[in-house]
Amino acid sequence: MNTVNEFNIGTPLEVTLSPVSRLDLIKYAGASGDFNPIHTIDEEASKAGLPGIIAHGMWTMGNLAKLFTPYYEEVFLKEYSVAFKGMVFLGDVITLQASLESIKNDKYRFNVLAMNQRNEVVVKGDAILERF
Repeated sequence: MNTVNEFNIGTPLEVTLSPVSRLDLIKYAGASGDFNPIHTIDEEASKAGLPGIIAHGMWTMGNLAKLFTPYYEEVFLKEYSVAFKGMVFLGDVITLQASLESIKNDKYRFNVLAMNQRNEVVVKGDAILERF
């Protein structure tokens, strides 16, 4: 799919990320300023009662926007909201998906979700793209 003109109701978009690495989370911590150690230090995650370090929820949310980057010459991300449904751990393989729900007045409403390799939804929400 090359342009938004090719979108139809139900149009799916999908991207599978590389396994989550500690370096991914360290880079995100630096970029975002979120240095909570549960995201980068095993011992701190353990002290917090977690089975291992977890990805920042916003790291996963930000990655979901990758579904739309091929279309940013035609549209912009006007609205974006998600709910965090589960934790993402080191080594998880996250699949990002979007499905076009409606088209109205040059606005494209998508349902979006991120799932881990066990098909557990970790993030779910909506995104609206709008033509320039």
